[in-house]
Amino acid sequence: MKQIRFHPIILIMLLSLISVGTFFASPSTAAMALQFTATPAADAGMYITVITDEPQINVRMGPSSSVYPVVGTLPTGSTVPALGRSMGGDWIQIEFPGAPNNAGWVYSPLVQVSPGTLRIVEPPPTPVPPATATIDPTLAAQFNIVPTNTRLPTFTPPPSLVAPSYTEAPVANSINSVPLAMVIIILALLGSLGFLLSLFLRR
Repeated sequence: MKQIRFHPIILIMLLSLISVGTFFASPSTAAMALQFTATPAADAGMYITVITDEPQINVRMGPSSSVYPVVGTLPTGSTVPALGRSMGGDWIQIEFPGAPNNAGWVYSPLVQVSPGTLRIVEPPPTPVPPATATIDPTLAAQFNIVPTNTRLPTFTPPPSLVAPSYTEAPVANSINSVPLAMVIIILALLGSLGFLLSLFLRR
């Protein structure tokens, strides 16, 4: 049988391949370890400073001025630790003792954030609105006044009164002023005198 001998060149090539593989494998392993163990920059002591011209700003329960209530205020110039930011970056989460989970939210244009990158924080659940009192519909219907479409009567002033003017009647003639009965009586007397005179002349 022939004895198998390893040539020194082959042995050197095998050792070189093993060392090269170890060299290229170790950085990737280190990179993977760094990728999973890296901590966000928010843990590096970031903070915010209130820079608005107003005396103070509102601290809200969540990142919205129409949904979340006010849990406190911060005076202008105060500095507090920053915990994170909203998805769009419009709101900053800060440490605020007394608020739920000791965290509140401020509007980002009113504050100045220290250098660094804040992590994105999920907003808290929206608060449940208070229950409104229900009203008996039968009782409420009694107070519903339906306006009518008819027009209300309008006041019309009465026509102006014109006082009649009387003119003085003209003075009647003396003949026209004699009553008719007087004329008849005079004519009857004249007729009687004429009759008597005719009887006297016939004798």
